[in-house]
Amino acid sequence: MPEIIQDDILVFMKKLTHIDKKGMPKMVDVSAKPLTGRIAVAKGAVYMKKKTFEVIKKGKASKGDVLSVAKIAGIMAAKKTSEIIPLCHPLNITSVNIDFNLNEKKNRIEIEARVKITGQTGVEMEALTAVAAAALTIYDMCKAVDKEIIISDIMLMEKSGGKSGEFKRKT
Repeated sequence: MPEIIQDDILVFMKKLTHIDKKGMPKMVDVSAKPLTGRIAVAKGAVYMKKKTFEVIKKGKASKGDVLSVAKIAGIMAAKKTSEIIPLCHPLNITSVNIDFNLNEKKNRIEIEARVKITGQTGVEMEALTAVAAAALTIYDMCKAVDKEIIISDIMLMEKSGGKSGEFKRKT
């Protein structure tokens, strides 16, 4: 391998905190970090047929109130993130809020998760997991009538707190 490429790879590897010097996975030691307030906001979207969108909007799905169940799923997923993402720390989350925006023009449900903590590590993964679980729950509750549902655009929108500071996605 050319020396320049190898040097670039080594620099990149040093920035990956979940990889040890031998290239093996590791859980980051956060024990020396101070407790700070941290917030992460993630978003995602679920696209569907107009008929499906209307059923959800009116709360008439045969399995129940889709958005209420999706909200609970998102909250539960945020709290359980360390159980499904191997190198995430178990966190004592102080707040999870899931909001839905019903975009009638695009037959799209937009999901936003906001997760807060006072802790030693961030909550980005918890916010992203909350959005994913809420979206998957919408799919699960509607798949019998609409198998063409698309889950899309799950992304971190903003985060604050911790050593890396503030991040706000440019829209």
